[in-house]
Amino acid sequence: MSVTNYKLDLDDDVAHDLTDPQQYTAKVARQLLVKIVQLASNPRPQDHIQIKDGYRVDSGEYRIYYEIDDRQRVVTIRVVGPRNDDAIYKRLTRRLNR
Repeated sequence: MSVTNYKLDLDDDVAHDLTDPQQYTAKVARQLLVKIVQLASNPRPQDHIQIKDGYRVDSGEYRIYYEIDDRQRVVTIRVVGPRNDDAIYKRLTRRLNR
C-alpha cells in the first residue's frame, strides 16, 4: 500500500509565532513542529477532534487547529496556542474574519 503525504500549509501568523522566541521556547516550538509534521502523514490522528470546519489536536500544553482539503491533499495550520483557555478560538475567529 502506498501512502501519500499531505502538503502542509502554515498561516503566516503561525509560521511567525513558531519562529519567535518570545512566543515559544525552542523546546516548545520543536514539539509543536513535530506534531504538525506528523499531520502530513496522518491528518486525522487518533486524538483529533473535529470542530466546525476543522480539527484540533493537542501537543503538550498547546493546541493546534487545522483544516484538511482531502481533494488537494493539503493540511492548513490555522492557529496554535495554549490549550488552557479559549484564547485560541478567539484568535482563530479574528484570523478567519480578516
